[in-house]
Amino acid sequence: MTIQATTPYLNLSGNTERAIEFYRSSLRADVETLVRFGDMDDSCSARERHRVMYATLRVGNARLIAGDGPEDCAAARGGVVSVALELDDPDEMRRMFAALAASGTVTEAIVHAPLGTLFGSVIDPFGVCWMLNCSKRKL
Repeated sequence: MTIQATTPYLNLSGNTERAIEFYRSSLRADVETLVRFGDMDDSCSARERHRVMYATLRVGNARLIAGDGPEDCAAARGGVVSVALELDDPDEMRRMFAALAASGTVTEAIVHAPLGTLFGSVIDPFGVCWMLNCSKRKL
């Protein structure tokens, strides 16, 4: 077996819809799929029906999956997973970083990193850590 791809799953504990709008704006994400618990299970509680079971987002050539998770399964804010985005346009990287940082927390400002890249990291308002990396070839 060969792994073909890896796709981060963001468990956003009831904040998925707000996060999707944020990622549409800050990352220019496109929503490919959005399924609610009520769409899949008629027997789920009325409170759970509106929660997002999963949403597939396209960010450039990458995919992210996000969901609220079951109501009785709260995710730890900030977890142990970070999402690394590899970009090829320094201006777009700076725009995304600024959009994420505007309502998030910068953990490392954009720096000229080893191996000929720009790098910066930020935690968004939903507790997801984003690591942005960009080749400096276009500088």
